[in-house]
Amino acid sequence: MTATVPPPTAPAAGQDRPPSGSGAARLWRSVRVPLVLVTALVVVSVLLSLGTEQFPEGYLEPDSVSPDGARALVRVLEEDRDVDVVRSSADAEDALAAADGDSVLVVFLDHRLLPEELDSLAAHETDTVLVQPTLRSLEAFAPGVDVTGRTEQGETLAPLCTMTEAVAAGDAEVGGELYGAPEDSGAVGCYPAGSGEALIRVENGTSTTTVLGTGEPFTNTELDVEGNAPLALNLMSAENVVWLRPDPPEQAGSATLVELLPLGLRWAAVPLVAALGLLALWRGRRLGPLVPESLPVVVQASETTLGRAALYRSRHARDRAALALRRGFLDRTVPKLGLASDAGDEAVVSALAARTGDDPSTLSALLHPVDPDPFTADDGALVRLADELDARARRLR
Repeated sequence: MTATVPPPTAPAAGQDRPPSGSGAARLWRSVRVPLVLVTALVVVSVLLSLGTEQFPEGYLEPDSVSPDGARALVRVLEEDRDVDVVRSSADAEDALAAADGDSVLVVFLDHRLLPEELDSLAAHETDTVLVQPTLRSLEAFAPGVDVTGRTEQGETLAPLCTMTEAVAAGDAEVGGELYGAPEDSGAVGCYPAGSGEALIRVENGTSTTTVLGTGEPFTNTELDVEGNAPLALNLMSAENVVWLRPDPPEQAGSATLVELLPLGLRWAAVPLVAALGLLALWRGRRLGPLVPESLPVVVQASETTLGRAALYRSRHARDRAALALRRGFLDRTVPKLGLASDAGDEAVVSALAARTGDDPSTLSALLHPVDPDPFTADDGALVRLADELDARARRLR
C-alpha cells in the first residue's frame, strides 16, 4: 500500500515572515569592529603624545616644569595678569629691542653676558630686576651697591622697609646674598639680615634697578610659599616683562699652542732648530759602513769561579773569599734546615747543631767571622774553612 504525502499548507493569513534585518543594522555589524580598533588607537596615541611632551630644563627657565624652573610664575603673569612675557636667551640686543614702553627687564645668570652687553643694558632707561648679579653687573647697573654678606639660602625674612612692593608682599623666602649701599646714594633696602639687605633698589634717573640676592622665590616649588608670589608679581608689574636668561656662550674657536707663544719666542726657535740640526750632522757622521760584531762568548761557571779565585788570591783578599764561602754554604743549607731566608744567626746555628751534632760555639765561629778571623790567616786556613763547610754540607744530605 502506498502512502500519500499531503501537499504543503500555505501560511495562515496575517502570519509574518522572519525579519531579514534593516540596512542600518547590517552596516553597524560590518563597521563596529574596525571602529572600535580605530578609536582605541586614537586614544593610545593621544596618551602617548601627552607623556612625550618635552619641556626645557634649567634654573629659572621660563618654560621649565622642573622644581627650579619658573613656568608657574610665567603662566601667572601671562594668564592672570595679562602680561606679555618676552623670553630672550640670545644676547643684549634682542632684550633691548623687546624692552620698549612699559617694560621690566628681568636678568638672570648675568655672568654669561659680555661686559659690553652689560654696559648697553645698563645704559637703556628701563626698570631692571637683577637676580643674584655679579660684581660686574652691580658696577654697571647700580654703582655703589656691593655685596656685604650672605645668609642661609631660602631663609624667610621680613621686609622692614618703605618699599611698596615688598611691604605688600610681606615675609618672603629671600635669604641669599646681602647687599649694602652708602647712605647718600638714595638706595632703599628691604629684608635686612646680618650685615645687609636681601633686596635693594637704586634710582637711575627715570628708571630703577632692583637687586635681589636669590632666585628661589621665582621657582616652581617656592612660588606659593610665604609672600614669594606677591613679591615676584609686584617686582614684575608692567605691561611687558623681558625675561633675559642668556644661554651659555658658544666657543667660536680656539688658538693653537704655537699661536699663544710670543712672536719673539717663535723667531728664537729658528736658530735653535738650526743649531740642533748642525749638532746632529756633526755627531752623527759615519766614516764607513757599520762593522758587525760577534756575540759575547759563553763562559762556563767553573772558569768564572777559577777566575774570581785567582783575582782574590792575587789581591790577598782572603776575607772576601771566606765571606763568599760562608754565604754560599748558608744559601744552600738554610732551606734544608726548614728556616726562612731571613732567619737570625742564632736560629741557624741552633738548627745546624741539632742536625749535625756539633758544638754550637764551633759552628758559630765557622759560620760567622770574628776579629781576628782564624780562617783568613793564610791560604791553608782558608782551605780548612772550605773543607769544614763541605763536611757539614755532606752531613745534611
